[in-house]
Amino acid sequence: MHRATPTPATPHVRRLPLAGVLRVGRPADIWFKPALSVVASVAPPNLTLLALGRLDLAMYTMAGSLCALYAHNRPYAARARALAWVVLGMVGGLAVSLVAASLTGSAVVLVTIGALLAALQKVLCDATRIGPPGNVVLTFITSASLFVPQTLGQVPAHLAQALAAGGWAWTVGMAPGLLRPHGPERRATAGALKAVAAYAAAQGTGDGHARSRAAAATAVQAAWQPLLCTKDTRTRRALERLVVRAEVALAAPADSDPGQLRTWARELTGNGPVPEVHAPAAAAELPGVDTELAAPTRPLRQRLGPLTPIAVRTALGCALAGYAALALGVGRPYWALVTAASLYQANLALTWSRGLQRVVGNIAGVLLFAAVVPLAHLGPAALVLCCLGLNFGAEALMGRNYWLGSVCVTPMALLVTEFTRFQEPGQLITERVVDTVVGALAGFLAAVAVTNRRAGDRVEEALATAERSREHAARLLAEPAPAPAALEAARRSLAASLADLRATVDAASGEWWPRALPQERVVRAEQAGHRTLAAMVGARIGSPAAGPAVRHRL
Repeated sequence: MHRATPTPATPHVRRLPLAGVLRVGRPADIWFKPALSVVASVAPPNLTLLALGRLDLAMYTMAGSLCALYAHNRPYAARARALAWVVLGMVGGLAVSLVAASLTGSAVVLVTIGALLAALQKVLCDATRIGPPGNVVLTFITSASLFVPQTLGQVPAHLAQALAAGGWAWTVGMAPGLLRPHGPERRATAGALKAVAAYAAAQGTGDGHARSRAAAATAVQAAWQPLLCTKDTRTRRALERLVVRAEVALAAPADSDPGQLRTWARELTGNGPVPEVHAPAAAAELPGVDTELAAPTRPLRQRLGPLTPIAVRTALGCALAGYAALALGVGRPYWALVTAASLYQANLALTWSRGLQRVVGNIAGVLLFAAVVPLAHLGPAALVLCCLGLNFGAEALMGRNYWLGSVCVTPMALLVTEFTRFQEPGQLITERVVDTVVGALAGFLAAVAVTNRRAGDRVEEALATAERSREHAARLLAEPAPAPAALEAARRSLAASLADLRATVDAASGEWWPRALPQERVVRAEQAGHRTLAAMVGARIGSPAAGPAVRHRL
């Protein structure tokens, strides 16, 4: 629950955050998986090129290899499709860059093309919700390729190398499915059970308790997403019943058993059988899942519309960063362009935080490069091994804080430029620091200049959707014997609309010049929506087997 707070009559300038921007968090549950995947994907192509004496081609194989960073939280059927699209998107962007590099030597034209590509990659990654690392890796490859000397005759062979490495990356990404075919779904369900157990075990009220409930609700919502992408199997049905139990505990935490929830979560982390839970609520839940699977998804063009301000920010910021780097005499200003592209988040406050993290991480990264480069210059084999180690470190640390991962990304990117020939470290370090500062400043100035004027309108739209969903759910609840599938479809629609409302309000609240938001109406809508959700869970577990204490509390 969120307390009602007074809404200012006029917009005010929001103070940009400083506290906690560099705080190091806990590692993700599967932090080692993307780290090992990228090493397994990058190593064979690079070692093959090393044996052939053609490390100068490593940039093209790296384009495909880095696709292994994506889609680690998706079920394997959905992951296969997502990784295939990532590989095609990577190779497509690389093709545009290589053709442009072969047709013109104008740095201004190349920077303009890079800025437009970065904006397109940003909106497509956000609209498709591809997840980390988002557009940054795509933009890094395409922007760097713009400044590599190229002829049209060389382009097909270089694209073939990227496509072959991308095929290997697809294989690496799918390989864990041979051992744990339901690993992503099991992890998501375990995460929901642990989050709800933490909420149920917590005592008291206030903002901390509200945040705990919000985290648990988000985890439950996230647990349904992989299940809705999975074929109907016995394992999926068993996991669905566990998520239903998490929802019941979320609705009535005082009557739940946190210890039992944690036990189920632990049993899901291995390869053992999924705990069988025969809950009365699950009989009504499962038809609702089938109803949602049959529902049409939103067209991509509808998801692109709200991203227009971010697209304009990205294009403008990347272009300004590249032009400024050129004006300062940087021969290949792609790092300034990539720095600007990496900043843009859902709102200005998050963009500011990402900018601070990027600058700190890159400056620390060039210091690490200065320490590593003597070892890397011992020979091509040492160079390849250093890059592999930094690849692992970047993905292992990125989840703890973006700046910490950037400490490894920066020297790794600098060493990649030396696959063609060893360069003067001092010049590389100087150019990288200049590009970082210029890119961060230009990118943030573009974010300030391009205001998100429709953020307030989207809050109103999300609020209206949540209120309509609640009214529809309430009407179904009032019927003497509502159809279980219709009731569950309405409940899931209401839960999704409340999650979207909170995300939309948070995004709009993070803008620097926010329009006055209807905070009290939002709070009332959230409170009423959560009460209706609890009542719907109560309707599901209203059988005698559910227990009188839970029904009484609801």
